[in-house]
Amino acid sequence: MDPKNLSYTKQHEWVSLADGTAKIGLTDYAQNAMGDIVYIGFPDIGDALTLGDSCCDIESVKAVSHIYAPVDGEISAINEALEDEPDLINKDPYNAWIIEASSITETADLMNHDQYEDYLKTV
Repeated sequence: MDPKNLSYTKQHEWVSLADGTAKIGLTDYAQNAMGDIVYIGFPDIGDALTLGDSCCDIESVKAVSHIYAPVDGEISAINEALEDEPDLINKDPYNAWIIEASSITETADLMNHDQYEDYLKTV
């Protein structure tokens, strides 16, 4: 996915909204800060997502971090390729989406690419 066409959160997640679904992943900034990603604790398909709540865990060689839901909705898919190769996020963070949500009822205050780039200058 082209990073310029994505939306972003202050927690360094990217969101691709299309056709009533949202694919959610980690930004390059986040994966770089985390280091080598070794495990992802996925939610179950059908689980509810609540805006701002932790929806899955990502373990790196440095620490365990949370992914926070940038939308209200329901888990409709997980990226099964990451179960065996979680480091795909390190290799290509904008194509290694983590979860997909559907039945979206609310979204966070998302930033566009330029706004996110400006935000990165403040962290």
